[in-house]
Amino acid sequence: MLNNPQGHLRARLLLAAAALASIASLAGCGGEAASASAASAATQPLLIAPEDVLVVRSTRMAAGPLITGSIQPDRKADLRAEVQAVVMAVLKENGDAVKKGDLLVRLDDTAIRDSLVSAQEAERVGVQAYDQAERQLQRLKTLRESGMASAQALEDAEIRRNATQSDLSAAKARVVQARQQLQRTEVRAPFEGIVAERKASAGDTAQIGKELLKVIDPTSLRFEGLISSDAIQSVGTGQRVGFRVNGYGEREFAGRIRRVSPTANAMTRQVEVLVDIEGEVPARLAGLYAEGRVESSSTNALVVPASAIVREGDRAWVWRIHGGAIQKVALGLGERDTRRGDYVVRTGVTEGDRLLRHPIGTLKDAQAVRETTSASSAATAAASNPAIAR
Repeated sequence: MLNNPQGHLRARLLLAAAALASIASLAGCGGEAASASAASAATQPLLIAPEDVLVVRSTRMAAGPLITGSIQPDRKADLRAEVQAVVMAVLKENGDAVKKGDLLVRLDDTAIRDSLVSAQEAERVGVQAYDQAERQLQRLKTLRESGMASAQALEDAEIRRNATQSDLSAAKARVVQARQQLQRTEVRAPFEGIVAERKASAGDTAQIGKELLKVIDPTSLRFEGLISSDAIQSVGTGQRVGFRVNGYGEREFAGRIRRVSPTANAMTRQVEVLVDIEGEVPARLAGLYAEGRVESSSTNALVVPASAIVREGDRAWVWRIHGGAIQKVALGLGERDTRRGDYVVRTGVTEGDRLLRHPIGTLKDAQAVRETTSASSAATAAASNPAIAR
């Protein structure tokens, strides 16, 4: 066999051919298995949970200029230091409720108390001096009537009495001023509300005018918005405003315009609009960004969120659930609500139709569906049947 190279070559070719045949056979079996698996998956129903279903409803659509701004309290107070002193204690924290007259901040009153004591002592001395001068004047008047005192002496006594009277008035004024300064070392709530912002701590040196606390009345919140000056002709007092607040999701708030500013901002060319909020307002709205629309006019229309719409070029459709299967339904769309992102539907669906909320690209027309009670049930069913999961 060593001397027969053609026999070795023929044997190697036969082995290679057998290997290729084996690989082809295996590949054919794998392809058939994959095709069978795909066919099995195609025949399995689509599992959907209640969270995947959207019911078409008629919604009130407002037409009017866009308004943006923030929620601000109508009653607010920036409490500032009226005397220069060291902060001894801050008795309230952010979010604490306060009543009118509650003590909020206490400043060091040592120097002011010393000034008050000094002023009170000066007042006491002034009272004594005035009383003495008044008695001296009365005696000289009596002596003058009997001719035992000169007119000059009487005049001098009257001058001294008037001088001591002026000194006494000045001393009383200093006492009043010292008492006022002493009262200003105790910062109290001007009205009932909550502490919105604390800006001082014990040990701080409070200069005159330093902001210590901010107190707001949460029951007086309003929407301070801005609108484009191009739309000012369609906005007036009493008009309804619908808006949403960042941080409160899909919750809708409503209000009415109280006042429209007579002038526009010189930089932005926008006009300020004050809106009174209707209904119960959460206290934590203060300072949050809000966006809405002034309802110059409103109509009822069917709307569908953008997440449920499938687009291909200029065409748009949705997947409707009907009779245990899904149907591909073409839509005729109208204008879009820029605030919500929903589209007005003119043709294609009717009120009460059930749609897939988030359709995927592998769906087939007339594909069967099986509805579950919750998303967790759907996940369990998919895990127990790998064909459905695929």
